[in-house]
Amino acid sequence: MLSRTNLIILVLALLAAIAGGWLQHESRRVHVPAGVHIANVGELRPDVALYDLHGHERRLSGYQGKRLLLNFWASWCAPCIAEMPALNAAQHKFADQGAIVLGIAMDEPDNVRSFLSKHPVDYPILLGQLTSPSTSLRFGDMDEVLPYSVLLDENGKILAIQQGPLGARQLERWLSPATAP
Repeated sequence: MLSRTNLIILVLALLAAIAGGWLQHESRRVHVPAGVHIANVGELRPDVALYDLHGHERRLSGYQGKRLLLNFWASWCAPCIAEMPALNAAQHKFADQGAIVLGIAMDEPDNVRSFLSKHPVDYPILLGQLTSPSTSLRFGDMDEVLPYSVLLDENGKILAIQQGPLGARQLERWLSPATAP
């Protein structure tokens, strides 16, 4: 049996461990700046302005009328790179059915250009905002984990989100005009 002193020490150590774990968890959480709305499934997407690789501004509202798959990725992200061939194949398969895959690179522009020169894709790539609030955060990526995908309907409403890579079946389900996610 523990003495009263040892029991108090044990309880204090346990409380310190719990407090430390909670503080570590809180320090890793993304903090949303005041006044910034995080879009959720069922809501209209934010009409962010992003730049393409040539420095031209593109607004997401410019894709109105198309089913749009936003895929957030980076050149250093192995799962992102692994899913790119499936995204490219989906772009080819569904482009004539009114769907567009849109890559949003959460990376430095020079890294993106270098990567794409060696591994080109046939879908448009835009540069996401890396500073807070990041573009992926504004679309609900609270953990800011890549890859992260968001499916928008023809009117810009968020239909579905996916943290982690998309598989071929899921891409088929998401981009096919006859089915809902």
